[in-house]
Amino acid sequence: MSFDLKQSIMSGQVVAGAMAFEFFSPGLSSILHNAGAKYVIYDMEHTGLGFESLKWLFASCRGLPIAPMVRVPVGEYTWLARALDIGAQGVMIPMVESAEQAARIAQACCYPPLGRRGAAFGFAQCDYKGGDIGKKMRDFHNRNLVIAQIETERGLEQVDAIAAVQGIDVLWVGHFDLSNFMGIAGQFDHPLFLSAMQRIADVAKQHGKIAGFLASDAAWADKVMAMGYTMIATGPDTAVLQQGFSNMIQHIEKRG
Repeated sequence: MSFDLKQSIMSGQVVAGAMAFEFFSPGLSSILHNAGAKYVIYDMEHTGLGFESLKWLFASCRGLPIAPMVRVPVGEYTWLARALDIGAQGVMIPMVESAEQAARIAQACCYPPLGRRGAAFGFAQCDYKGGDIGKKMRDFHNRNLVIAQIETERGLEQVDAIAAVQGIDVLWVGHFDLSNFMGIAGQFDHPLFLSAMQRIADVAKQHGKIAGFLASDAAWADKVMAMGYTMIATGPDTAVLQQGFSNMIQHIEKRG
């Protein structure tokens, strides 16, 4: 991800990308770029995707104007630092529930003096190039996104404190989990859920952060953009592919 892309995201411009859960193919990065995606978030939380495959997927983005990111299973140093070392230009962390947790995440993603991340230069994240170490650290801090998911009732309660943490860039709603933990599973039109969604967007804006969301269709995209969400991922890839095939198959069967 270029500095310009992060700058665009953090300025509040609407920036669209994609989220991949199943089709971990080397061609996916080019397909998504051709579709107009500015970033792709590969999921490790629910998919079984491992670091070796992830490194290969990140390499497939090299040379393309599409930023590879990843949702790790848990916001611990061993997951975050390794993901960044192998080339992630953004990390998404599920179920962030406190300022203390958010601060540990930010520390794991930043080099000293901003954080406690260990040094590994000249490898994948650097495209195997040398260079001034101080500049590299500044460049990575300016390029990489840290995305905290607000998807539990505890995270919602602490969202203002989480948003205040330096080093957290994006508050991302996990809508299924959030509705589950609120006791209104799947009731996305429930007044309490809609209020929570709006609150997260408002808090993000108040703290100079960005609100993000995975939109499964145009209706979802329109709804959340009206609330102030600007980092919008399309997907999941499974649903997009199935819907595309379904549309064609139904058309053929109707004509037949």
